[in-house]
Amino acid sequence: MPSDGAVRQPKYQRIAAELKAAIESGAYGPGDRLPGENDLMATYEVARMTARQALGVLQSEGLAEARKGAGVFVREFRLIRRRGVQRLAPGVWGDGRSIWAADTEDREPVVEFLGVTDEAAPDAVAVVLGLGAGATACVRRRRFLLDGKPVMLASSYLDAALVAGTPVAEPDSGPGGIYARLAELGHGPARFREEIRSRMPDPDEAARLGLAAGTPVVLVCRTAYTAEGKAVEVNEMVLDSAAYVLEYEFDAR
Repeated sequence: MPSDGAVRQPKYQRIAAELKAAIESGAYGPGDRLPGENDLMATYEVARMTARQALGVLQSEGLAEARKGAGVFVREFRLIRRRGVQRLAPGVWGDGRSIWAADTEDREPVVEFLGVTDEAAPDAVAVVLGLGAGATACVRRRRFLLDGKPVMLASSYLDAALVAGTPVAEPDSGPGGIYARLAELGHGPARFREEIRSRMPDPDEAARLGLAAGTPVVLVCRTAYTAEGKAVEVNEMVLDSAAYVLEYEFDAR
């Protein structure tokens, strides 16, 4: 026990910290192979499990990825900077641009449309949307990919009666997405509210996002409101925590 009373850091965490520092300094660049378990065992005089745990830390934090039969490599994927305020400005979707594309800068995003259905909304969503007994929600489900990697799952819930027969209920909702279509219906979003939390993924989420073991997900639940305060959409998103930086910039009041 150290004399100052501090808890001694486990060996695998110290090894992981040194590897992270080497990545940050550029000693190991994107795509470079990191020292393997045998290398770490010899260098640090530790057991295989300790070496494996150290490499596992880098993988769980999204800094490295394992390639079957080849080793562990510095991840080449560039983080997505999700600017939570600017991306929702009317100047984005109002001009026919995709909110999702606004996050990806010079990279070409891919949206896999998983389906649109009318179904019973979860109780909490139904309350927010003000859906009465027996009312149904229009649910739009998508998976978002960047550089060939799945990074987010999203399910949007809207009042089915409000959007029936409109492009919102079709696979392709048109330029600017559903917010532009809601505006055309006289129910354009004027205010947004997002709640954010983190947890471990369920097996289906882990499979759909191709997550490495131990990687948590970030849950973002966004509600869009009209100027009159009516909720017109609830969007539940599941993000690969290792793929995103969540940025919020706003004026002080």
